[in-house]
Amino acid sequence: MNEIWKTLPGWMRNIVVPVIVLIVALWVASAVVGAIFGVIGFLFGWIIKVMFVVALGAVVVILVKRASR
Repeated sequence: MNEIWKTLPGWMRNIVVPVIVLIVALWVASAVVGAIFGVIGFLFGWIIKVMFVVALGAVVVILVKRASR
């Protein structure tokens, strides 16, 4: 690998390779951030659904208690 690196022209070692490494690093970072936001969004959506079901259950219980009087 060291021999291949030394055979590359200077402009490629100093400009092209760092740009490619930067692009790949940003691509990986955006994938990780996207996965994190996806998981957080999924959890918040799930929590909101659970709260909605609990609220509907509470409303039903309150209405049944009032109707039974």
